[in-house]
Amino acid sequence: MILEMKVPSPGESITEVEIATWLVEDGDYVEKDQAIAEVDSDKATLELPAEVSGIITLKAEEGDAVAVGAVVCLIDTSAEKPEGSDAPKAEEKAEAPKAETPAPAASETKTYATGTASPAAKKILAEKGIEAASVSGTGKDGRVTKEDAVKAVPSMGTPAGGSRGTSRTKMSMLRRKVAERLVEAKNTTAMLTTFNEVNMTPIFDLRNEYKEAFKTKHGVGLGFMSFFTLAVVRALKMYPAVNSMIDEKEMVSYDFCDISIAVSGPKGLMVPVIRNAENLSFRGVESEVKRLALRARDGQITVDEMTGGTFTITNGGVFGSMLSTPIINPPQSGILGMHNIIERPIAVNGNVEIHPMMYVALSYDHRIIDGKESVGFLVAIKEAIENPVELLMDNDVKKALEL
Repeated sequence: MILEMKVPSPGESITEVEIATWLVEDGDYVEKDQAIAEVDSDKATLELPAEVSGIITLKAEEGDAVAVGAVVCLIDTSAEKPEGSDAPKAEEKAEAPKAETPAPAASETKTYATGTASPAAKKILAEKGIEAASVSGTGKDGRVTKEDAVKAVPSMGTPAGGSRGTSRTKMSMLRRKVAERLVEAKNTTAMLTTFNEVNMTPIFDLRNEYKEAFKTKHGVGLGFMSFFTLAVVRALKMYPAVNSMIDEKEMVSYDFCDISIAVSGPKGLMVPVIRNAENLSFRGVESEVKRLALRARDGQITVDEMTGGTFTITNGGVFGSMLSTPIINPPQSGILGMHNIIERPIAVNGNVEIHPMMYVALSYDHRIIDGKESVGFLVAIKEAIENPVELLMDNDVKKALEL
């Protein structure tokens, strides 16, 4: 029996996928549920498992865009599984020995003597004060060509040997979709960015005191992301316009906080969502961030895990970014950018002190978020990070950290 394997739907609104990588070769025997290919949609990379066991015949090439429901391979279920491992797998097949090309004998090596130069070559060499006799020509009978003259006279803007190769690599469907969404956000929103700076000393002090106990009890680290996520939740409740988006002529506001976290995966930028972050504790946020980051890194993130966020947090600081203007993740209306932490001198009660400081940025859609709300939102973030015990922990650190 020959089974036709068709592309399943990875999610609502997705009409086609791209064959990123075949994990098997044409004619291989595959087991049921064995991963046979990786396919890219415009939102995620997914594995395609074999529906039955048998000999596989591929019907699409790597890089092909295939419609959902189209046949990508055939599996012959009547074929018997090969016994033992006599037949080597594709990756184990030895390459056929290549015939060595004999080196040319000394008498066969072509050399060119110095000689006359073409008119164009003479002009180039004369302008630079170089004698034609000092240049080896590659033209007929050792004639110095214009190209020889150019190579003999390195100058700014003139190629002078060395590697100048180029390569072309097809962008994955996910990367192309990210590019489209970024351009769409720039072209269809009235995006503006406001900045502030945050003194991270209170967070550093809390982490230094409680991070070991927190990790021992909960199995996850006490990072910065839980503080910023809960600070964002607090600020969204204070400024609900930031937790809204435009739907044609209406503004849709949400009474829940689904926080998208931008993470870098092997296939590019991915933005998994922490659902109902307003109901999570520090432990809950850290556990969810770790779970989603690992799934994104391993290419296991699903479409459902990356849709439906109401606000985004991105941390360019992990790559060393000091300041940036993050681009809104449509249809959301706001995104918070975190950056690297640098010790800087600041004025504290009239005295100069050195503290770990972070610049933060809020990019927002000015069509529905006014300056008052955007600046107030970012100030609320700053207040919560600089006074976390009172504003995020209700003055009970151990209870908040569940210690």
